[in-house]
Amino acid sequence: MEQPSFAVRREKLRRLMYERGLTALLVSQPANRFYLSGFELHDCQCSESSGCLIVMADGKDWLCTDSRYEEAAALLWERERLFIYYGSSSEEINGLLKKLCGSTGAIGIEAGHLSHAFVERLEPGLKLEAADGLVEKLRAVKDEDEIRLIAASVALNHRMLAWLPSVLTPGQDEAGIAWAIEKFYREHGASELSFPSIVAVDEHAALPHYAPDKPALLREGCHVLVDEGCRLDRYCSDQTRTFWIGGTPPPRFSEMLHRVQEAQQKAIAALRPGVSGREIHKVAVDSFAACGMERFFTHALGHGVGLETHEAPRLSPRATEPLQPGMIVTIEPGLYFPGWGGARWEHMAVITEDGCRVL
Repeated sequence: MEQPSFAVRREKLRRLMYERGLTALLVSQPANRFYLSGFELHDCQCSESSGCLIVMADGKDWLCTDSRYEEAAALLWERERLFIYYGSSSEEINGLLKKLCGSTGAIGIEAGHLSHAFVERLEPGLKLEAADGLVEKLRAVKDEDEIRLIAASVALNHRMLAWLPSVLTPGQDEAGIAWAIEKFYREHGASELSFPSIVAVDEHAALPHYAPDKPALLREGCHVLVDEGCRLDRYCSDQTRTFWIGGTPPPRFSEMLHRVQEAQQKAIAALRPGVSGREIHKVAVDSFAACGMERFFTHALGHGVGLETHEAPRLSPRATEPLQPGMIVTIEPGLYFPGWGGARWEHMAVITEDGCRVL
């Protein structure tokens, strides 16, 4: 019925639940639900849910969903512990939890994901407590299969980046390039984008998460920042490059891009187990400070990538937890000059026992 890796992951989660004194954990975050059960990667809208997973301390776990997904769920879950709700999911799951845990068993919920209204209907007669981050702690360290799948997603990303200059030609607009990127990924096996592609020309590149309003045209003598990624076999990739279009780039662009790549190289060299994300972020900041450009670096250095494009761990000023082997992070320093442009250069790397490996 179910693949062994999902059961192994739930056993690891049970150890964390024991430390928290939890009788059950209601897993509602879509990527967490998939990670533990193999059921549905994500829900397309905030108002839509494929269900939840109840992980029990006694090992008798339940998958909860509605009748639309009953047969799909039965392909990977024992029907005896498949709970189908037909009306209010929160109220019907309340009844199931009362049978499983009684009124005294501590039930963890992913409070950051659930709405207040859902919790109000779920809570009567139950002992609920916030237990956010337990599954994410497991997801942060990838197993060998996950590293292989992410590496394949990154490899497709590199193929796209090698092809991309062929469409970065004068007369193309930002939206058209973004569509070309999506078509390439779909035609080469990806199920979807990791996130909407960012294609930002000149002054638009000064906006780290630019979304085109009136798409600009590429022309001779401009620069373009492209941030994109794909989802392949459920795992994401995320990389950014900055290109000069036509002729020899001016010194200002060359200096900007050199400083960004230099900061990235220093940060990659510092990646290893035991170092915190805050320390790695500071390496990039210090690199920019050495040339007086640190104020133009306006975001965190990187983040984890896996089932989601942004997940633990973080490489930011607030990231105090040490990195561990198996974690996969982006390293994406950037410089942004309002009204003129910007550059970002991004790779993904897996933390190894003695350093890191760029994917």
